[in-house]
Amino acid sequence: MPATTCLYDQVLSLLRQSSNARDLRHLKALAWMVTALVCSGRLSLPQWEAYVPSRARQAQSTERRWQRFLGNRRVRVKSLYVPLVLAAIHRWQGRRLYLALDTTVLWNRYCRIHLTVTCCGRAVPLLWRVLEHPSATVSTKRYLPMLRLAHRLLQSYPDVMVLADRGFANHDLLEWLSQSRWHYCLRLPSDVVVQGPRRHPVKVGYLCTPKGEARLYEGVGIWSEGRWRCNLVLAHVKGVEEPWAVITDESPSLNTLWQYALRFRVEELFLDSKSGVFELEASGIRSAPALERLYLVAAIAILDGTTQGMAVQLDGLRCQVDPHWRRGISYLNIGLRWLKGAVNKGRTLLQLIALFTVDPEPCFASKKAEAHYYDRIWFSRIQSLCCQPTPGQSA
Repeated sequence: MPATTCLYDQVLSLLRQSSNARDLRHLKALAWMVTALVCSGRLSLPQWEAYVPSRARQAQSTERRWQRFLGNRRVRVKSLYVPLVLAAIHRWQGRRLYLALDTTVLWNRYCRIHLTVTCCGRAVPLLWRVLEHPSATVSTKRYLPMLRLAHRLLQSYPDVMVLADRGFANHDLLEWLSQSRWHYCLRLPSDVVVQGPRRHPVKVGYLCTPKGEARLYEGVGIWSEGRWRCNLVLAHVKGVEEPWAVITDESPSLNTLWQYALRFRVEELFLDSKSGVFELEASGIRSAPALERLYLVAAIAILDGTTQGMAVQLDGLRCQVDPHWRRGISYLNIGLRWLKGAVNKGRTLLQLIALFTVDPEPCFASKKAEAHYYDRIWFSRIQSLCCQPTPGQSA
């Protein structure tokens, strides 16, 4: 029996229990693709041949099997993946759920829109969409359907906050967020006009604080008409090149900055999938629908590896795969190392668990990195100001 069969059996069992598939053959092909990805560490179809048992004598025959899956319109990405991630976050129903919205560009040709769940120093994919679009800036109509679907899926989660960078701050998104009753932390571009901090409308860039200082504005109006009233936090965090201007619907505080900083965890996810752990850029695939299905393989591997790593941590087995005295690598890397050990060294596959709501052991590569992390969020001066609407503005 091939050594990869034990991992394949676990992935297939997970898919059969949770996913809504029209055809069992889709699940079997997907389970083998996830298994081959975990073992090879590359999203490259030719690299998977050595890890999948088959009666085919030509490597091209095996590769065509994966190409048929990626080109099959009957393979529904959301039906296969969404039940898995909802089962992984079911313990978060009584806690705040942070969703990071971001984009990344592949080969200056495709744009992948991501909606992720931030958890324990990393982000886990929730929903995604691939467009043939050469820029990371996309219109609201491209990602609002994804947010609407997420809102339906997360109806049992009353406390959700959306985190997004400067490219997403616009009227349509704020209007939708106000209707959905989700909270938000959005970064503003420096050329956005705000009303309230000064006697006359002024661009955010002119309100920048000196390094190490923060200002908290309550009740500012944004854009030239001052239509939207929200709270603004301006800060120049130590160790960050550009100052932050973050708007939120909650009371402005330093906690606003901490919450917005959770958005950067999606950057680690992009690194893991594009060039770090799975090397998506080595796939050679040039089709938006095929890239969506290929990323399904990566998303399941990320979710499976992360939950397996958390199970390793919970069982006190981390030191077998992590050489650091304290946790020094992500749960994804811990889980992937354990899964590869199950294939190559006969380790026991652990029972998959839900994602941690609280990280029992935050990850730092060294004591110096830990000290630097906590030291750079200090401020020498903090101002809190309340802005009154000018005549003609809505309160």
